[in-house]
Formats: sequence, structure tokens, C-alpha cells
Amino acid sequence: MTENMNVIISGFGGQGALLAGVILCHAAVLEGKHTTWFPSYGAEMRGGAVNCSVNISSDDVPSPIIDKADVVIALNDASQIKFEKRVKKGGFMIINSSLSHVNTTRDDIEYLKIPFNDFAQKLTQPSFINVMALGAFIEKTGILKIDSLIEVMKEMAKTVSSKKAALLPNNIESLQYGAEIIRKQFAAT
Repeated sequence: MTENMNVIISGFGGQGALLAGVILCHAAVLEGKHTTWFPSYGAEMRGGAVNCSVNISSDDVPSPIIDKADVVIALNDASQIKFEKRVKKGGFMIINSSLSHVNTTRDDIEYLKIPFNDFAQKLTQPSFINVMALGAFIEKTGILKIDSLIEVMKEMAKTVSSKKAALLPNNIESLQYGAEIIRKQFAAT
């Protein structure tokens, strides 16, 4: 298991990219790791470009800024285009292939193309693609435990409206489903 990792999560507003980063950070703290979360918003309102940088480390994190990421989670085509060049050599990209049909351009990184929206539509609804992508990320990297993310989501559900809290089982199911995708489809990679 890797002790340190830098990840960029990117999409458009409403996809939950920033929330996914917050969940990762809280889970890292729960496991006694050091972490930072650095959000970036486009000038537009809902639907505009958003991303966040998350550092997870066993040591102090000197800066929240990530020049080159170990992993990029791209929830749409614009995110893939913008951040593909920011993946470290030997790193990987998780691409939501439901919304990105852009050709990949590098041979020094790994690509995991997963149709998150298609899976989410069958499972629950597309609004859960962010946690499904987190499940895939956690299963692939082993940087944190799935149970830590579930614990964080349970705690967060206590602080939101009852309508949003009622979605907790769907979020947990989507997280676990994302991990299952990696176990079944990418086991050999």
C-alpha cells in the first residue's frame, strides 16, 4: 500500500468532484494521515468547471498545490483534456467514459475508462458517480480503507438535511460498486 498520494478530482459543477475530495480528506484524517484539500472553481455558476487537489501523506504536507498528480479522476471530457498532462509518469487516470470520448494521448500512464454514469443509472442515479469513482480509486490504490470513507459519509449525513441524509445507503452502495468495478474489470492491471 502506498503511504503518500496526490490526486486531482475534476468535473463540472454538480458532479460532486469537490465533495469527493472532502470525503477523501476526512477519511485520511480518520486514519491518522496528513492531508490537504484545495478546491478550484470556474467563473461560472452550477455546471462550470471545478476541481480539487487532495494530498494524502504519512508525513506533513508542505503545500496543497499539486503540479503533477499520481492520479487524476476526470468526470467529463473537459477534465480529461485539461488534466491528462498533469499525471506523473507511471501514474494513472480514472476517466468517466460515459461523458468523455476523447482519445488518450500518453503511453507512460495507465487509463481506467469506466462508464460511471451508465453504471449509476442502472444502480441508483447519476448523482452518485463521484463516490463510485472514489470507490474505484480506493480499490485501485489502497491508500485508504473503504470503511473509513463509509464512516465519513455516515458522519456527514448527520449534518445535512434529512432529504440528503436519506441518500446515504445509495452513496455507500455506489462507493462499494466502484470498488467492485476495479476488482472485476481491472484485476489484472
